Amino acid sequence: MTTKPVPGTASTLPCMLVLDFSAISMTDDEFVTFCCNNGDLRFEMTASRELIIMPPAHSDTAWKEGRLFLQVANWADIDGTGLAFSASAGFTLPNGSMKAPDACWILRERWNALEPAEQARFAPICPDFVIELRSRTDSLVYVQEKMDEYIENGVRLGLLVDPAQQCVHVYRPGQPVAILDQPDTVSCEPELPGLTLDLRDIWRPVGG
Repeated sequence: MTTKPVPGTASTLPCMLVLDFSAISMTDDEFVTFCCNNGDLRFEMTASRELIIMPPAHSDTAWKEGRLFLQVANWADIDGTGLAFSASAGFTLPNGSMKAPDACWILRERWNALEPAEQARFAPICPDFVIELRSRTDSLVYVQEKMDEYIENGVRLGLLVDPAQQCVHVYRPGQPVAILDQPDTVSCEPELPGLTLDLRDIWRPVGG
């Protein structure tokens, strides 16, 4: 098993670790158990079986992540057509990678088409909508590649929220990426009718 650094991340203290898992045989159930046994960390798996290990989010990033998820969850409860998931949820995409977006939403009819056993692990489904919040230790290239992978696997709308650059990258299939400079709000229509995210808290210091 080999490791490699993630380009653009801090070098003094590893904030993200990538392990080559290609030579390790692990069933889905075993991988779920592995993740549960290491609950203080967050895990993702690439299509080429590289295990990405992420530490808990920094406090300010976690607060902003929570603000974004809360808005999606509140809208989803009112809209009723789908389900909102926080960063603790992982999903197996069609290309075999396992991802855990910072916030996401899935149409209820698609989720209900899964078997209960599938729902109880890294569900084999690609979200319809994802949000990734770039932390200060994430390289922009790494998160952009992650967003591209979401779109290639079926995400209909993706938002890369970048507090450092105070901008939002908007991803849609078959369209160029749109970059919004420090927007107060971002509309998620037409994919999510009625959802407009308020981002003012994201651009300022926590508690400011």
